[in-house]
Amino acid sequence: MDHHLLTLYNTLSTHHARVEGIAEILTLGTKQTRRKLQQWEADGWLTFQSGKGRGNISSLTWHKPVEKRMEEQFLSELESTPIEKVSKWLLYDWKPETKQLLMNAFQQKFGFHQEIRDHLIIPRYYSFLSVHPLKAANIHSANLVANVFNRLVELKEDGSFAPDLAHSWEVMKDRLRLFIRKDVLFQDGSLLATQDIVSCLQDMKVDANYQELWRPITEIRSPAPYVIELIYPSGCTYALHLLSIIPASIYKEKGGSLYGTGGFFIAEDTDEKTVLQAFPSTFGYRPLLDKVEFIQVPRDFPRAYRSFAEEENETVQVESDSGFGIVVTNPFRNSDIARKEVRDYIHHCLAVARSEMPLVSERNTPNHEGCLIGLSKTYSRPPIAKPAFNAPLIFHYTDYAEDTAKWVTLTLENAGVPVEMKCIPFEDFVFKQEVHLECEFFLHGEVFEFNQTFYYYYFLSNNYSPLVNQIAEDKHLQELLSVYPSLPVELWNEQHLKVEEYLLDQSIYIPLYYQKRQIPFSKSIQNIEMKHFGYVDLSRVWTRPDV
Repeated sequence: MDHHLLTLYNTLSTHHARVEGIAEILTLGTKQTRRKLQQWEADGWLTFQSGKGRGNISSLTWHKPVEKRMEEQFLSELESTPIEKVSKWLLYDWKPETKQLLMNAFQQKFGFHQEIRDHLIIPRYYSFLSVHPLKAANIHSANLVANVFNRLVELKEDGSFAPDLAHSWEVMKDRLRLFIRKDVLFQDGSLLATQDIVSCLQDMKVDANYQELWRPITEIRSPAPYVIELIYPSGCTYALHLLSIIPASIYKEKGGSLYGTGGFFIAEDTDEKTVLQAFPSTFGYRPLLDKVEFIQVPRDFPRAYRSFAEEENETVQVESDSGFGIVVTNPFRNSDIARKEVRDYIHHCLAVARSEMPLVSERNTPNHEGCLIGLSKTYSRPPIAKPAFNAPLIFHYTDYAEDTAKWVTLTLENAGVPVEMKCIPFEDFVFKQEVHLECEFFLHGEVFEFNQTFYYYYFLSNNYSPLVNQIAEDKHLQELLSVYPSLPVELWNEQHLKVEEYLLDQSIYIPLYYQKRQIPFSKSIQNIEMKHFGYVDLSRVWTRPDV
């Protein structure tokens, strides 16, 4: 199945065509295009008559209904081929009505297969950027990691802690002591040793993305079997919180593979699909599913969790938080954005217009407050005269936020702000914070895992933070953040508000929206609990068998 052939068929209906024009349609060179045409002619799809000499026009004649034949092949392969091999064909240039038909057929392959083993297939729009806990910097990767690896403790939404790999702990003035469970198995069958935990935490401590968070902790050691200590001579009020975050997950590297102690292990991870398989020997809660497959699909494929046991496609919408969106400015760039009146004008324009956010997406709620739900106060920006601009302002965004980026650009341009949009590949947007030094402002979305009090500080302090470049240059921000290690966590919200007041006053970040995520679930799917970053807890899901 050649996607170039389908593209040409659905683009060029006229009989008159030049090789150069066809090459432009197919985004190929003329030599490669000629070879393609010769091959398709040999296969009986078409006839191409090249016009030779002045006044002679080239012509193309179709002999077969290309899209219909490819549609038939797609549906046939769907019944006999692994769906991850077929899913890439949905990315071809089908006519809208054909693509909808194919997606409907493809969607029937998703959901529960309840045979001897329970098997759930879930559509995914993007590949997981990483399955390593230290590199799970986006929510999709972090949610996957949360299902495979355990941490020492679990931070609850209310700020309390629950045991995980550590069953008990003692918090002292200069150290945190944790007592580790015995006979815990990694997914390769080896026993979890105390030194495995020490090694993982030391790797996190020296990782450039988390060094600042670990700065108060001077030593990680094991003074006795199944005992871990974190030493902090000058105090660290958030040491236990630090051990609850995704990068603090405990793992083992062996033969180029990663193993955790969680309820699922990674059985396969490719560009086409990622497979989680239940780990029966987990020390904790054995998943009710046996296997979960994430299959790559186009962005317009409907996301839904369905049960194959149902003939009717009845679903219920389950809603969860999907974080907030902000515009982040770069006040230390040598351009107009360094002038506060320019940042304030941008802030004012977006603040006045952000009531339109639900028009961009019905999942959006305008954010006239800040990034701290229940704490941030409603604010407004005073009118400000339009400043002079010496050059267009470069605006970075990534493809998943294209609609919002277009709204921001149109809003500012209507207010007389010259904007140059630039789409950054998602992986660079996440892992290469230096790319944001090359723009005046950029769009950022953030989702806190659970406890807002800790995660707002984490949002500010890790090196994946959208504010890492601004904090590195801003002495006042550095002073505000330096208070946290010695400040009791129960007093952090007051400090958060001081930080946010400064960020808003300086127009360093500009709130746009809060967002909800709605996922359709088949009515037969049971025990739906939203957990990590607003995604379903895969270890708890099950479906009623036909009895």
